[in-house]
Amino acid sequence: MRTLIENNGIKTFIFGSNSEFDDLCYSVVTDLQKIYPHIKRVYIRAEFPCIDDNYEKYLLEKYEETYFPLKIINAGKAVYLERNFEMIDKSDVCVLYYDVEKHRNKKHKSGTKKVYEYALKKGVEIINIYDT
Repeated sequence: MRTLIENNGIKTFIFGSNSEFDDLCYSVVTDLQKIYPHIKRVYIRAEFPCIDDNYEKYLLEKYEETYFPLKIINAGKAVYLERNFEMIDKSDVCVLYYDVEKHRNKKHKSGTKKVYEYALKKGVEIINIYDT
């Protein structure tokens, strides 16, 4: 992550909220923020298009910004996948944990596989923590 900040000029880190991996990334970026106070954390909500002041205040204690992408408002069961596509659309680099070989020949695509393939299609640089 330091390389992303120092060599790639990354200043904004975008988060979802549905996994231990999100929690791990949040923890790493929060620690890095002590060294690089200019970086910011953005939480893209997949729920609650409109939030009250109390919930916004709660979220802004952990993140510097939060928003709900209106294009996902009618996504139904695919709301988290669509939110993750939004995250890719807003990113230059995608950090994920995905075992490419394990899922290579499976007919059913996991959400992570769909996001991985979407990032490839969009030309977003992928850093796959699984490979490190």
